[in-house]
Amino acid sequence: MNALTDPAAESAAALVDRLARAGRAAQRVLARLDAPAKARALHAAADALRAAEAEILAANARDMAAGAERGLSGAMLDRLSLDAGRLAAIADAVDQVADLPDPVGAVIDSVARPNGLVLSRVRVPVGLIGIIYESRPNVTADAAALCVRSGNAVLLRGGSEAVHSNRAIHAAMVAGLASAGVPGDAVQLLPTQDRDAVGAMLTAAGLIDMIIPRGGKSLVARVQADARVPVLAHLDGICHTYVHAAADPDKARAIARNAKLRRTGICGSMETLLLDAQFPASQAVVADLLDAGCELRGDARARALDPRVLPASDEDWDTEYLDAILSVAVVDGLDAALAHIERHSSNHTDAIVTEDVAAAERFLAEVDSAIVMVNASTQFADGGEFGLGAEIGIATGRLHARGPVALEGLTTYKWQVRGTGQVRP
Repeated sequence: MNALTDPAAESAAALVDRLARAGRAAQRVLARLDAPAKARALHAAADALRAAEAEILAANARDMAAGAERGLSGAMLDRLSLDAGRLAAIADAVDQVADLPDPVGAVIDSVARPNGLVLSRVRVPVGLIGIIYESRPNVTADAAALCVRSGNAVLLRGGSEAVHSNRAIHAAMVAGLASAGVPGDAVQLLPTQDRDAVGAMLTAAGLIDMIIPRGGKSLVARVQADARVPVLAHLDGICHTYVHAAADPDKARAIARNAKLRRTGICGSMETLLLDAQFPASQAVVADLLDAGCELRGDARARALDPRVLPASDEDWDTEYLDAILSVAVVDGLDAALAHIERHSSNHTDAIVTEDVAAAERFLAEVDSAIVMVNASTQFADGGEFGLGAEIGIATGRLHARGPVALEGLTTYKWQVRGTGQVRP
């Protein structure tokens, strides 16, 4: 029987309340640990994951069998699947997070006021972070490691597809952390898959300090619509590449192919290609993509470049395909490209290809996305590629963190004021 349907059991709200209060208490202990202590605990957690290989892979086999019986797609099963190599990579990632610089306590800036007060802004943990995610069991370890390293407690709610894998990974992580002095309640996994518990997390204002969703559009949309807790997320990755009139043709062709086709299913994949009407090699860029097996949907001028380009609908400009499908438009210069991006971008990642420095700088200044690029593939929109180590996700909002969210994005700051007896006149 589901514990939440048992009248003698806790309600979803009571369960989340209890776990959140325990997490907040553990976070106060975690916040007192110095950087070497947190690093040692994470290395112990990585070792525990390796030691629990048999148990974790057996749990994953149960999830894989259940997923196949439920008819999960091949792509979903691939995201869910673990083997010895993937598990080793998960443990290695925890070790890598342990070795990253600790952001907690870093002084952002400091100033001495004329009255002698010294004011400093210092990085501190956010507190208790709730993470709601689907399918990928590696998120259990990644999220736990990033939160612990940044001094935060975390309440995890994984998808039902990976329930046994998540529980096994969580158990190993907690055992390793606890062996090195981190309270077990610093990393908690919701013990139920009841959807009411997700709702309770989303409304736990004052207990959970921030929610981070990782999953499909429907999950993120629900979180953003229902949350009464601050949310760090992105809904769509409608990423643009604008090939300017002054673009180098070879760069444009290589960047367009890579931005769309390196991995079509990631949020940094290009979904719309804008070709300047004065760019001389548009046909070659389009032909490259078509020859590589990409379906192109274009406006009238794009269709005139190659008869294989299909007509685009109004919906195509606002669609995140996550597939080998691309919308293409021909635009009359930088102003038109900026206007198109402003109308249709999801503020994730947008790029310009050009050898014109002034055009590049204007693009960087005027495109209001979390990541704006010049002469580079949008597929670089990734925390690892930015040198941040593992990432918890990409944020497209305008407050707190933007772009790849790693350790620094899981902190806030407080003002520290040091005086010598000053009183305000």
